[in-house]
Amino acid sequence: MAVERIDKVLSNMGFGSRKEIKEKIKKKTVTVDDTLVTDPGYKVDPEEAKIVIEGEEVYYRKYIYLLMNKPQGVVSATFDNHDQTVVDLLPFDYKAFDPAPVGRLDKDTVGLLLLTNDGELNHKLLSPKNHVDKVYYVYLKEEAKEEDIKAFEKGVVLGDGYKCMPAGLKISEEDKREVHVTLREGKFHQVKRMFLARENEVTYLQRVSFGPLILDEELEEGEFRELTEEELALLKNGNS
Repeated sequence: MAVERIDKVLSNMGFGSRKEIKEKIKKKTVTVDDTLVTDPGYKVDPEEAKIVIEGEEVYYRKYIYLLMNKPQGVVSATFDNHDQTVVDLLPFDYKAFDPAPVGRLDKDTVGLLLLTNDGELNHKLLSPKNHVDKVYYVYLKEEAKEEDIKAFEKGVVLGDGYKCMPAGLKISEEDKREVHVTLREGKFHQVKRMFLARENEVTYLQRVSFGPLILDEELEEGEFRELTEEELALLKNGNS
């Protein structure tokens, strides 16, 4: 890895703002390879050097991968002038990595959202040629019909004339307003627009899986955790 300024490295790792890091360096609390650092612009390779700040050794990592249970009313973005974003829900030590959501969920949609600063993986997962499966739990205003299943399999034509890729539709036997939809693409408001084209209306929408990732039932809405090594390996290997 290319060398970076020590204040930037420590700030990105969540040890404080650049200004706070400069103060800690001034107070002689930072060493690199057992040598006291006095210059915030000191250049270091964080993957090779032994960095210690205030007695704590820094274990550098380049990327973070977070699985969030997105709540309603929050937008899938890194910044918004009017609404709270999913990144706003993260503590500083994660925000410091500049993570971004992989794809988006509508403001009023809840469920599984992946956030990462690994741009290459983000691009791979969103690339149309990879067609990552996304499964949604949907509650409808009216009961779903058997004809809807066939229409989804053929590809629903939306109100603007766009024909969706073939999609899966599974109707609950207990309540036919309760369905699961499997998509291989992610057009704007797609699930809602597909049901509107079938003269029905979505009243609740939750994403329950994204490729090999399954929504963690222990996460309350707005909570998140890091991916396990197994989940990350599955995601990178393209298994779904």
